[in-house]
Amino acid sequence: QVQLVESGGGLVQAGGSLRLSCAASGLTVRTYDMGWFRQASGKEREFVAFISWSGDNSYIADSVKGRFTISGDNAKNTVYLQMNSLKPEGTAVYYCALDYGTRSLRLAETEYRYWGQGTQVTISS
Repeated sequence: QVQLVESGGGLVQAGGSLRLSCAASGLTVRTYDMGWFRQASGKEREFVAFISWSGDNSYIADSVKGRFTISGDNAKNTVYLQMNSLKPEGTAVYYCALDYGTRSLRLAETEYRYWGQGTQVTISS
């Protein structure tokens, strides 16, 4: 059974930085893509970032472009989300997601089969 475990969330002041990690285990296929989404209280979950298995393809949502970076370590089956210049509107539960195979881009929630439990990120003003 695939498990995704996020870590690195917490409370940070506006303008600060956090690095989220998501470790995958139980994988039965070597090739997979991963992504990050977030859900603020009372709002729908939204796409944040994507990285393909090879790392050749990555994409950052316009709302966080220039401030967030996604990277991966295939040897550790781990994906990272580096978040800089954080803003209070970024307060949300951040989820990582995974699906087998590889594509040039996965933006929709329906394109990911496996999800982590989420990690809370709170940004104070």
